[in-house]
Amino acid sequence: MNILYTASEALPFIASGGLADVAGSLPAAINAEGHDCRVVIPYYSSIRQELKDKLTYVTNFTVPVAWRNQYCGVFTGVVNGVTYYLLDNEYYFQRNGLYGFYDDAERFIFFSRAVLELLRYIDFKPNVINANDWQTALVPVYYDIFYRYQQGYEDIKTVFTIHNIQYQGQYGLELINDIMGIPLYHTDLLSYDGDVNFMKAAIETADKVTTVSPSYAWEILDPWYSHGLDRELVNKQYKLCGILNGIDQKIYNPATDPVIAKNYSLNDKTGKAVCKHALLSELGMAHGKEPVIGIVTRFVSHKGLDLIKYVFEDIIRLGCKFAILGSGEKIYEDFFSEMHYRYPDRVGLTIGFVPELSKKIYAGADMFLMPSQSEPCGLAQMIALRYGTIPIVRETGGLRDSIHDAGDKNGNGFTFKSYNAHDMLDAVVRARAYYDDKMKWGRLVNTALKQDFSWTKSAKDYIALYNDIH
Repeated sequence: MNILYTASEALPFIASGGLADVAGSLPAAINAEGHDCRVVIPYYSSIRQELKDKLTYVTNFTVPVAWRNQYCGVFTGVVNGVTYYLLDNEYYFQRNGLYGFYDDAERFIFFSRAVLELLRYIDFKPNVINANDWQTALVPVYYDIFYRYQQGYEDIKTVFTIHNIQYQGQYGLELINDIMGIPLYHTDLLSYDGDVNFMKAAIETADKVTTVSPSYAWEILDPWYSHGLDRELVNKQYKLCGILNGIDQKIYNPATDPVIAKNYSLNDKTGKAVCKHALLSELGMAHGKEPVIGIVTRFVSHKGLDLIKYVFEDIIRLGCKFAILGSGEKIYEDFFSEMHYRYPDRVGLTIGFVPELSKKIYAGADMFLMPSQSEPCGLAQMIALRYGTIPIVRETGGLRDSIHDAGDKNGNGFTFKSYNAHDMLDAVVRARAYYDDKMKWGRLVNTALKQDFSWTKSAKDYIALYNDIH
């Protein structure tokens, strides 16, 4: 099968979040199964120069953006066996950053239309186009309205993947005619609650709609999780399914990771204690036998930080230490700074995002805390397991699908259900009791190190989905 995977970001070129991890790993895993999956992203000016130098110019063409025609250059390169196409327009993408501009709607309207126009100029006809999040949500919409019956575009199926339903591409109705160039008789397709809604239009037109975990697929039918889109999703739930993301097990591998203090594996775990000692030293904390709880996250409320705030000192009194890395809302940065000031030998804090330190925390901590309000998939809990660090999570979205309580015989972490600080505290108490029983804890760490969250299984699930509609 030929698959065209289109997203607004992809590793190794450019990243702002988890979408780039998926777009950088899933296509390679699909290709490993004998298919040809190629990736299309914008050619941002902030892509590193050494990556730009490896690209080859292919051609250029013009893209209709309503009544205008805009230039589009095409560059290509092969990374990790995957062919990437980068679409260039300096007016839209020669900027410092990826998103947050006044004309984001127009930028990604251009890009979505350009993805489809690209097919006239490359020797590749996809059986399936997989679009991702609101930035490429108009690809299935444009295909449905303008391209489905054009020569060379016959029998292409479209899949739309929701990574984060909070950002839907909501704009004023005036966009339809003036920027989108879509006839006004399609207004019902594009409008939702009085606005244009890119994501709603993709749900209407795509052949399948996927989310990044099975639990998130049914959670977003509930108004608590859907950010207003539940009515649309309930009507279209026959095309909705969830496939759990994976992680790149080569990048996250304690046996070969060059960043951590000492490598270790299931057969020789002695390096984990060395990593813990090095982490405590780096963060200026006292050495001791107490468990270290890692937190690597954005400091925003939906990550469950209110729960952590509420019982933080109770967890300190249990005899735990914290290794915290993140940045975000000032209220949480100030709170963690105060805790670090009060308990300098028990709370190590770094405000910002330091990729090397995040790996040192995954390797050096004993437990990893993720009490999210909602979590479409979550990768941190999978990375923690990869490093033999035991997750403590709330049962939501991908956390529910990947972490099972140690109370079961196949458990690989500690879980709690309701969004309640004392339920979370109870999970920490149970984890601490396990930690004090060296035999039990050793078995749990072994279980963690045996977990397989590689992209291979996810790729097979996506291929089965593509085959189902193709």
